[in-house]
Amino acid sequence: MIRNLRRTVRRAYRRTVDLSHPARSPLGSAVVNCVVYRDGERQLDHCAAEEALRRVRRAGTGFVWIGLHEPDREEFTGVAELFGLHRLAVEDAVTAHHRPKAELYDETLFAVFKTVSYIEHEELTATSEVVDTGELMVFAGADFVITVRHGRHGSLGPLREHLEASPEQLAKGPAAVLHAIADHMVDEYLGVADAIQDDIDAVETGVFSGQAARGEAGRIYQLKRELLELKRAVAPLDRPLRKLATEPGRLVGTEIQKYFRDVSDHLARVTEQIAAFDGLLDSILQAHLAQVTVAQNEDMRKITAWAAIIAVPTMVCGVYGMNFEHMPELRWTYGYPLVVGVIAAVCFGVHRQFRRNGWL
Repeated sequence: MIRNLRRTVRRAYRRTVDLSHPARSPLGSAVVNCVVYRDGERQLDHCAAEEALRRVRRAGTGFVWIGLHEPDREEFTGVAELFGLHRLAVEDAVTAHHRPKAELYDETLFAVFKTVSYIEHEELTATSEVVDTGELMVFAGADFVITVRHGRHGSLGPLREHLEASPEQLAKGPAAVLHAIADHMVDEYLGVADAIQDDIDAVETGVFSGQAARGEAGRIYQLKRELLELKRAVAPLDRPLRKLATEPGRLVGTEIQKYFRDVSDHLARVTEQIAAFDGLLDSILQAHLAQVTVAQNEDMRKITAWAAIIAVPTMVCGVYGMNFEHMPELRWTYGYPLVVGVIAAVCFGVHRQFRRNGWL
């Protein structure tokens, strides 16, 4: 009941994507939005990248933030040439499927994040998908931020609006945007980890309910696979965030580094939570396998006990089924009732002894 309540609350407060919003809609061109910011305020939006960069560099202040959704090589080549992006970073941004990282190419910082989303389901099965992942690449320079998103989720529209509501933070430049993106990603990891906690609780309850089905192993294994998907998104990000939080750089100053330290602490919490989940699932799986083994042993004991009981009439009938002419009680009037009674008495005694020993 509590798990269903949590799912209902999560659905109610889950961010929805309004495709009519220009900052969220990937319809049409790969460029989702292009906005110029100066002193934390939106100055110019819905303009060409060339015009936005020209105005920023002519004014000598502010920066341009361009958001793209799954651009192809031809679409991204023009942007890369305009902002002087490194060839290796451009290749990574177009092809996707990379580990989270943060690398410095000349004067541009290139960061890769894994976006994650929890897939709601009524009941966890052996084939349920729990975690869906995508990718978000960020190019941050002295006067620009370029975000490249791959996947069905991870829209930065709400994040952009949140930053615009805090102009004093946005005025700190591209480094503040990079921090906000990293913080947003880690918050998503925390939300997905909390949702997976509900699935683990449900599996644990099912295993120890006394009526666990033998198919529970499939559910546990599937949950471990989905947890591994989340771990692949979270674990590699630890080193890049620590680097941004501790190593001085021209783009990320000491004032922003303290914010990255906070994000790094939150990431450590998620990493520890995932490790704890993995260990807990191992324990649940071992407990379930032990339950299955005990159940199989009980079944074998019952089968053995009934085989021993059936062996009594089988033995007697086998003896009297031999084709000898001179055998005791063959021609005696009460021979048949006596043999049947002896068989019944012996079977009853054996059955009672097995019941006392807990075999039946």
